[in-house]
Amino acid sequence: MSTYPRRRVLAAAAGAAAVTALPLATSAPARAATRQAPWATVPDPVPVPLDALYDNDGIDTASARGGDFDGSGYTFPGEELPAGRVEADGVPFDFPGSTAGARNNAVALGQRIDVPKGRYLSAHFLTAASYGDASGTATVHYADGTTATAGLGGADWYATGGPLSAPYRYRPDGTKDEHPVGIGVSELPLDPGREAVAITLPVTSPAEAGKASLHVFALTLQPAAQGRALLLRSAHSTPSLLEPSGAQSVEATVVNAGTVAVLAADGVSVAVDVPGARTVQPARIRRLDPGEQARVRIGIRNRTGTAPGTRRDGTVTVTGRGTEAADLSGTFTLGTADYAPTEDSLSAHQAPYWFQGAKFGVFIHWGVYSVPAWSPVGAQYAEWYWDSMQDPSNAVYAYHRDTYGADFAYDDFIPRFTAERFDPRAWVELFRDAGAQYHVLTSKHHEGFALWDTQVSDRNAVRMGPKRDLVRELFEASRRYAPELHRGLYFSMPEWFNPDNPWMGHAPRNPYTLAPVPYTGYTAGKDYVHDYQAPQMLELIHGYDPEIIWCDIGGANDSLHVLAEYFNHAKNRARPTDVTVNDRSGIAFHDFTTPEYTTYANTVVAKWEASRGLDPHSYGYNRATPDDAYMTAEEVVHSLVDIVSKNGNFLLDIGPRADGTIPEIMQTRLRETGQWLKVNGEAIYDTTYWSRMAQLGEDLRFTVRPDEAFYIHSLTRPGPKLIVDAPVPVRPGDKVTMLGHDRPLTWTVSGGSLVVDVPRAARDAGRYAWVFKVHWQV
Repeated sequence: MSTYPRRRVLAAAAGAAAVTALPLATSAPARAATRQAPWATVPDPVPVPLDALYDNDGIDTASARGGDFDGSGYTFPGEELPAGRVEADGVPFDFPGSTAGARNNAVALGQRIDVPKGRYLSAHFLTAASYGDASGTATVHYADGTTATAGLGGADWYATGGPLSAPYRYRPDGTKDEHPVGIGVSELPLDPGREAVAITLPVTSPAEAGKASLHVFALTLQPAAQGRALLLRSAHSTPSLLEPSGAQSVEATVVNAGTVAVLAADGVSVAVDVPGARTVQPARIRRLDPGEQARVRIGIRNRTGTAPGTRRDGTVTVTGRGTEAADLSGTFTLGTADYAPTEDSLSAHQAPYWFQGAKFGVFIHWGVYSVPAWSPVGAQYAEWYWDSMQDPSNAVYAYHRDTYGADFAYDDFIPRFTAERFDPRAWVELFRDAGAQYHVLTSKHHEGFALWDTQVSDRNAVRMGPKRDLVRELFEASRRYAPELHRGLYFSMPEWFNPDNPWMGHAPRNPYTLAPVPYTGYTAGKDYVHDYQAPQMLELIHGYDPEIIWCDIGGANDSLHVLAEYFNHAKNRARPTDVTVNDRSGIAFHDFTTPEYTTYANTVVAKWEASRGLDPHSYGYNRATPDDAYMTAEEVVHSLVDIVSKNGNFLLDIGPRADGTIPEIMQTRLRETGQWLKVNGEAIYDTTYWSRMAQLGEDLRFTVRPDEAFYIHSLTRPGPKLIVDAPVPVRPGDKVTMLGHDRPLTWTVSGGSLVVDVPRAARDAGRYAWVFKVHWQV
């Protein structure tokens, strides 16, 4: 794994821009006159001016300088961002842009925003954070004098993308920092049963270096309709295929914008009308309470004569009760043509549905660094041993000299990397027992030692060390003994001391004498990217068929060509495979972002995956770490629940020893997690986040199984009564149970809160996290 500062300097972590200048079609007001009674027309969104609150200049242009977004003099590039009315995530906003003058965003410091008095479903903000994710508690004020609170936050502008993105930012000196930055959409739920009059922003830090601050650029309110009403947002075609039909998926978000619940008897269906294709798998909505959202997938198939990649204007339409309820026009790509090696072409790709539903994977850091396997506990990554020993002030420098001697080179560890007790079947059966849905092995870490039979270099596990193709053995065991698991490979883009392109600025050398030493198994003189890096990635793609390529570090690359080949190879197989890539390949395009040893504070709609080791601060095995310093099963479960509630996956890392054995404490923690998932997995796998909020306080998290159930996760042992002070979608006739205790529980709604009676038998049945299920009667 990369250390955080170095990864942030070298990797490209934000997505391409996905913002559109208005006017765009919204929920078809032009056709509202044809809508019949049972469906009301939804009022248009209401942008709220924030000019009077702006107190920060975060947008500059090359010709107009002077801004300071983050307290360190960095700014967004105005040339790359729109201005005026824009649409982001299907919501119209008045974005200030660089034309707004010296103030264009407000740092959230508890300001009160007066809003037009009305009944609203939600408030949507354009937000970005500086110096880390930033969030806090916002307060909604209602005309009757009551208030309600909910979390409001934003993702770090530098660490993640957003619907408004730029490929670089300006440094304080006006030069370009070639790293994407982004602005996202944050949603705050409102109670349509009360008239809102104001919103108070959270209190975060002022825009100062090293302090996490939340910045607000724009606000739009979505009014509620009276009666039965639906609206559509964000309709777009995707390259993803639906099961079991194999049809192409079109995605859209359906919002219950009225005051009446949608039930199965309403017969709500979503279809696409577009020349050149037909709907073969309409989406059905069987339960959608007022204020709730459903992210649906509609299957279409090209008609004869329509070439893959054809773009056509069309309409997504929601019908129910025998008539149209809502529609949304847009331009759709019909079928998926071969990918070209360009950002525009790759940007059509997205994380596969299997990955979105998998939620939990096992990361495996294994390599030559597993031989010394040492670093100060909780302080730094053990897999960075070779780099750490270069620094006389680092503890590894003295440890290596005292333990192995100053003349013992790092590559002298290679013969000791034996893998003699590596049992790939036992590994994959452990991953399956842990409840994981996929695994990702380090095919080559920053040390440049490949675990497969690469033809590019002798610096690999077949010609040295184990004399085995470790990648092939693991993948073959996975396919044979745990075929339900998806298989992925980590690949470090640069190498620390490769003589052709040394990441750390020099070829291998003795850190004590600075005398040069060989880069074992490799003949210098190659073009690093085109003769070494790219061919190795293509070997993995064509020889091992990984479903995930998990790049690291970024830097010099040929990723446009490599990833186009990866996607085309998977797409054009006799049995097409949905594959995915993360945000560290060195280009802006990615399918998901990858915070490490941290998570996002709130829901991030763009797919993401958090990773960390069971070790307190290492991915590779650290022999110095005592068993009691590893994550407990409770900590693993709490992390998993928190991450999934915010639309993330959890990639939990283990570090095998050099002989191929997995430390017993790691095996125990994985099996304990698997036992919890056997009981509670239905609240994790194939769920989605709750659009209203991810969490309530420190203890409660929420997930949703569309059309079936709503889940409340209590991270602490509940008392005799579980009180959920949130607009839980529960109706008379619904049943509430606790997973692992099948008897129905008594429940009421009192003062807007769900109150569940929890008998001692139910409390005793739970462990780590207690999951309450609202079984929807549809």
